[in-house]
Amino acid sequence: MSPDSMIRMANQIAAFFKTQPKIDQTQGVADHISDFWDPRMKAQLIAFVASDGTGLDEIVVQASHRL
Repeated sequence: MSPDSMIRMANQIAAFFKTQPKIDQTQGVADHISDFWDPRMKAQLIAFVASDGTGLDEIVVQASHRL
């Protein structure tokens, strides 16, 4: 997947979970990615965060550490 697509998708997930104030938003993002993303997509996200993570919402960055 292109980095731009990955960033857009991950940030959309974070935007949704930001509207859910009574849950752990970071864990919600991590759980969603874990449940619905292909292992290659998860690996790409983790590698992208490790390299620089530019453009990702901070919740996505935090969530990636829980994957």
